[in-house]
Amino acid sequence: MGFNGQGRGAGEHPTNDHPTARPMTTRPTVLITGTSSGLGLETALYLAQRDFEVYATMRDLSRRGTLDREAARRNAHLQVLQLDVTDQASIQAVVTTVIEQSKGIYGLVSNAGINIGGYFEDLSEEEIREVFEVNLFGTMAVTRAVLPYMRAARRGRIVIMSSIGGKIASPGATAYCASKFALEGFGESLAQEVMPFGVCVSLLEPGSAKTELYERNRRLAARALDPQSPYYEWFQQLQGLMDQLARTPATTAEKVAEAAYQALTDQRPRWRYVVGRRPRLLITLRRYLPGELFERIWTRFAKSKIQSSKSKFEL
Repeated sequence: MGFNGQGRGAGEHPTNDHPTARPMTTRPTVLITGTSSGLGLETALYLAQRDFEVYATMRDLSRRGTLDREAARRNAHLQVLQLDVTDQASIQAVVTTVIEQSKGIYGLVSNAGINIGGYFEDLSEEEIREVFEVNLFGTMAVTRAVLPYMRAARRGRIVIMSSIGGKIASPGATAYCASKFALEGFGESLAQEVMPFGVCVSLLEPGSAKTELYERNRRLAARALDPQSPYYEWFQQLQGLMDQLARTPATTAEKVAEAAYQALTDQRPRWRYVVGRRPRLLITLRRYLPGELFERIWTRFAKSKIQSSKSKFEL
């Protein structure tokens, strides 16, 4: 099977024993969304250094500076294109460019995503819809654009950036977790639909990583900052916990990039790649603890961590 895009691992969750990837005889083309920072940026560089023809895309090209500097420093050759996953014309223009230049698309790493912190009642419908437009419908739109070319070639890999938040929900992340849970369902169904065409779909499920999503790019619901909100004190404590997690992340961007590489090159790619020891432990506990025992334990743990944290988040 090897690098023809077919095959599937038997296990849902990975171990440290990854199938061996065969050497590439050509430079497969991979399109990556959301590469201006964080996981997308590192994944683009990681793949470009490993003989992929990388098309790194981002919504705002004025933010490409870090990617360009790191690409030069690492001697990683890639192309940077403007792509807004919520704009169909933008998506089609990029896919057309890639097809014209590379004569095909082997891989899609659908990484573009946003988060917004806030308890459900503090989230406006507009804020929730924005998260879903990017995280879920944006992923679907780009996938829809590349699938015809993968089907025609009878091979391809689609890698969807999910999260531990797509398997285990947390307070203050209602919109984000809901969108990632939806991505999990989309990925599972899509994998079954396209497998007969030689196209494999994998979900990456990383824990928290030290990226701008948790630091400079942390977005908060407008009402979450209102002292009149019934959740205000809890949310401030939650921000303290988020600061702690940012200082002690569950994984690194490089580990996530490595998982994306494995999903693109493993002879029998897995349905899911869980990245980080803490996420693997949590998912294992959820799988084997009876009934709703895990939910009760997790809820008590999350509540105690939030209440014991001291917020250093500056409004």
